[in-house]
Amino acid sequence: MAAAEPAVPALPGGGAGAGAPSGTVPVLFCFSVFARPAAVPHGAGYELLIQKFLSLYGDQIDMHRKFVVQLFAEEWGQYVDLPKGFAVGERCRVRLVPLQIQLTTLGNLTPSSTVFFCCDMQERFRPAIKYFGDIISVGQRLLQGARILGIPVIVTEQYPKGLGSTVQEIDLTGVKLVLPKTKFSMVLPEVEAALAEIPGVRSVVLFGVETHVCIQQTALELVGRGIEVHIVADATSSRSMMDRMFALERLARTGIIVTTSEAVLLQLVADKDHPKFKEIQNLIKASAPESGLLSKV
Repeated sequence: MAAAEPAVPALPGGGAGAGAPSGTVPVLFCFSVFARPAAVPHGAGYELLIQKFLSLYGDQIDMHRKFVVQLFAEEWGQYVDLPKGFAVGERCRVRLVPLQIQLTTLGNLTPSSTVFFCCDMQERFRPAIKYFGDIISVGQRLLQGARILGIPVIVTEQYPKGLGSTVQEIDLTGVKLVLPKTKFSMVLPEVEAALAEIPGVRSVVLFGVETHVCIQQTALELVGRGIEVHIVADATSSRSMMDRMFALERLARTGIIVTTSEAVLLQLVADKDHPKFKEIQNLIKASAPESGLLSKV
C-alpha cells in the first residue's frame, strides 16, 4: 500500500490542477532570485523535483555543491525543509537552497577530518621543477606525519608510462591510493570514490607539482565540492617561479588556505600533550628548506 501523501499547502490562485495538463500538478520552482512555474506528474517526489530544477536552471546550478529542497508552508509563512517521503499532491511552491561552509570551521585541521593529496612527484620532473629537491624533502616529511597521525594519503602520477613513477625518496608505505592519470586535476572518479569511503572528510592538505597546473586545478575542483583546501607552499613548485608565485597568490585570493608544512603538522597535533607530539616534533626539528619562497620573483 502506498504511503499517505503529506498535506501540502496550496499557493493562492486556483485548485491543485489549475493550468496544468491532466495528471500533472503546477509547481513554482524558485532558485536564487528566480521563480518559474512548471508542471510535474502527480505524486512526483524529491528526485523528480531535482530533475525539474536542473531542466529549468541547469546553466546556473553548480551540482558539485550540496543543496536542500524546501517547501513553502502557508501555516508558517516561510519555507521549511522538504518532508521525508514528500510527494506532490497539489499546487505548491518549492526552492533549491545551496548549503554554505560554516565560516567558524575555516582553517581548522583535525586528523579525523583531513586527507593528504600528493600530486605527481615524479622522476621526469626532477630536472625541470624549481627547487624540486626541497619539495621532495618537505613532501616526505608530510607523508611521515600522515603515517604518525593516521591520516589517509591519496597519490597521483601524471602519465607514469611517459613521465615515470613517484620519486624513490617519497615513501608511499601505507598510502590509501596511488592512481595514474592524464587529467591535470587529481579529482578523478576513483579519488571521489575513495573520499566517499572516508567518513567526515572536511579538509584536504594538497602538495606536489605543478603549482599553477595540477595543484591549482585540483584545489579549485575540491573547493567546488565543498572541501576546504590547504596548499603547502613549501611542498609545491613549478618549472617557473613566476607561475608558482602567481598561482599561490591567485589561490589565496579565492579563499584557499596557503600554508607551510610545519604549520600543518603542528595544527594537526594542536597540543604539546598530544600523544604523537614528540614524533611530530622530531620531524620539524630542522626547519623546512625555504625553496625559493623568500626570493624575489
